[in-house]
Amino acid sequence: RDDEDALARVIRACEPDLVFVQEAPRFFRWRKHAARLAAKSDLVVLSGGATAAGPMLLCSLRATVERTEDVLLPLTPGLHRRGLATAVVRFGRARVGLVSCHLSLRKDERYAQAGMVLDRVAALGTPYTLVAGDLNERPDGPAFRRLATELRDGWEASPWGGAYTSTPADPHQRIDAILATPGVEFLGCGVPTDLDPADLRAATDHLPVLAAVRVPATP
Repeated sequence: RDDEDALARVIRACEPDLVFVQEAPRFFRWRKHAARLAAKSDLVVLSGGATAAGPMLLCSLRATVERTEDVLLPLTPGLHRRGLATAVVRFGRARVGLVSCHLSLRKDERYAQAGMVLDRVAALGTPYTLVAGDLNERPDGPAFRRLATELRDGWEASPWGGAYTSTPADPHQRIDAILATPGVEFLGCGVPTDLDPADLRAATDHLPVLAAVRVPATP
């Protein structure tokens, strides 16, 4: 239902090496739709999509891919299935784990899923990891706090641009975040303020969060 061309223009304007997507194509010919979005954005599909119940990772050709894994989280009857798109990549000598997530709308399930995200971060076995997604919760919520206790919240570490991600027409809450394990330096993190407002409204139902980070070289 979103404008794919507008979304691609927003992504290209940010010039990212990595994109953490939520609510990626999941149904008929979803791989074709995901590949088309990646191509329009001058990127490639790294992992996720329907096989991760929605989260997806895109990357530039600067990334050297070590491995990928899509993880389905436990299904609560009557609720939408959630999952994680994960990968381990290298940029030069910097080795970093990646987790794209979209947490539940229900408070208790969301809190449990935050713990599963942290478990997956530990299981990646990388010296540094980036986690990004729609947390469906403000920073004072228990799931957000659970993540921010062990990971650094990019906006809190180095705020840049805007804070609020929902909704594009009336930004009033921060429910999306980029977080990282200790050792990753945030140079800036927030909602870009210099993008086309019409594209932002048409692209998706959340505003994008952009972060510039410095990841140390792996010995």
